[in-house]
Amino acid sequence: MSTEWRPLSEVREDLRVEWYRSPLPSGRLRELSRRSDLQGWFQTGGHLALFLCTGYLCYQFWLAEQWIGFAACLWLHGTVGSFFSGVAPHELGHGTVFRTRWLNNFFLYLFSLFSWWDIYDYGSSHTYHHRYTQYVEGDRENVYPLVPSLAPFALLQLFTVNLFSVPGRNFSKGGLFSTVFITIKSALGIVGSTENVSREWIDALHNDQPAERDKSKWWSRLQLLFHGSLLAGSLSADLWVLPILLSTFPFIGNWLVYFVGTTQHCGLRGDIPDFRKNTRSTRINPIASFLYWRMNWHTEHHMYAGVPCYNLKKLAEEIADDMPEPKSTIGAWKEMREIWHKQQADPTYQYDMPLPAPAKQTRSDEVDEDLEGSIGELAPEGLR
Repeated sequence: MSTEWRPLSEVREDLRVEWYRSPLPSGRLRELSRRSDLQGWFQTGGHLALFLCTGYLCYQFWLAEQWIGFAACLWLHGTVGSFFSGVAPHELGHGTVFRTRWLNNFFLYLFSLFSWWDIYDYGSSHTYHHRYTQYVEGDRENVYPLVPSLAPFALLQLFTVNLFSVPGRNFSKGGLFSTVFITIKSALGIVGSTENVSREWIDALHNDQPAERDKSKWWSRLQLLFHGSLLAGSLSADLWVLPILLSTFPFIGNWLVYFVGTTQHCGLRGDIPDFRKNTRSTRINPIASFLYWRMNWHTEHHMYAGVPCYNLKKLAEEIADDMPEPKSTIGAWKEMREIWHKQQADPTYQYDMPLPAPAKQTRSDEVDEDLEGSIGELAPEGLR
């Protein structure tokens, strides 16, 4: 049964969420919110360097016609590059990675162009997602119920090539074929649903932010021109490996980004003003955390979205006594699967994340409310 939603302009007028945020000592939030070009280069340049190294190894194995080595390196190349799609543009879109603004914007466009990512539709959607996290009237970035799927065909694609689509990839267009199809539709100005985002939500965003809709259309055209030209030029030069390395990598080896990314909100409550109950943080190894741009500290990110990704662990340590104990990825998946099975028997079931005793520390009277509620530079002009 379909639901008639109010225009988002009305939602902005009426929906006010008084978010609970774990208290910080006076001045500490300002320290944690400082952006660093050096840290930005380490995160952004490091991820890009890994991608270029795996791509170079793939190319060398291709030249030598050593196909087993090529396949193994291509899988690694895709595992690293999968985080270009949505993860890197997410942080760069917040504008908090580099202190120098144009560097944020340059790498935002670069990562998004290569990974088929729509920065304009996502920018609008993700602004609402942060303002109204899991309040379905103002945030439908995730289509519920989110399914922690372990279906055999999905797993086969996740560990090889995602030609069609896999569940759970937030705002993703899905597999290679569906991504190209949706990008073509967007370039023609036709609204289409993505893997986990309904056509209704995209349409609502376009009606609310028509300027971003037009930008999205032209961005899709640029993506098609770029990847189409790369394909044509590579084939004419008998370098068919280049489109694989530079255009199809987001759809190869999606396993890691899927398993760490699905944990963000899956199975948790909606319509509650406490990020600790609608968002999940996890403990993952340093390499995976680096590729994930530290978004495993996801509850902390929602509480204080203006804090750069490289400071989230420090933030997590600062407020640990007021937060649920973060689970491992395996622990989070066990929790999500248990919730999902209960929801099959009772569709109204919502998991209530247990919390520690309230923090004894109180907020400082000197708290900077604008800084506390900042989402960086994510919001498009029409939502600022």
